[in-house]
Amino acid sequence: MTSLDSPPLMKKLLSFFLSTLFLLTVVNSETNCRNFKSIISFGDSIADTGNLLGLSDPNDLPEVAFPPYGETFFHHPTGRFSNGRLIIDFIAEFLGFPLVPPFYGSQNANFEQGVNFAVGGATALEPSILQERGINFAYTNVSLGVQLKSFKDSFPNLCGSPTDCRDMIENALILMGEIGRMTIITHSFLANPLKRSESWFHL
Repeated sequence: MTSLDSPPLMKKLLSFFLSTLFLLTVVNSETNCRNFKSIISFGDSIADTGNLLGLSDPNDLPEVAFPPYGETFFHHPTGRFSNGRLIIDFIAEFLGFPLVPPFYGSQNANFEQGVNFAVGGATALEPSILQERGINFAYTNVSLGVQLKSFKDSFPNLCGSPTDCRDMIENALILMGEIGRMTIITHSFLANPLKRSESWFHL
């Protein structure tokens, strides 16, 4: 008779346990995910589905307005910092939602199942804080704070009453995307002084 202490049996039991745990986690996660009614996104270029393009001067468009951006899936530039889709696009597809439209510059967009405030080049810190430290970064001035304010100011159009807005937020998948790279990059590479970096990031 095989002992419970034998390596092969323990290996099989462990494998069975982990497989079962993984399956239950996936099923439970998928079930919970299916309960979301919309996606609300904030961040920078990792999640920008066209906001920087929508905010740009038509006579001074960013690089994402031209090929090769967008060439493999959409077959034309969409304002995404990719030649195809972004992670947020795959999440929307998994949840059965349409691609999440950008908030800025959108004309007659339907935000019922999602709205995206992420802007390429967005900083975690406010532009005024950067300017106080001698850093002028003209790429975009739509910081995380500006995105959150835009979201709050858009409540009357997105959800109407306070009760409806509360219901929308409670049932939304909120993606607080990667943001802050440009704060570090602009400080480290444009301003450069190591001592100033140490005072900022407590290195």
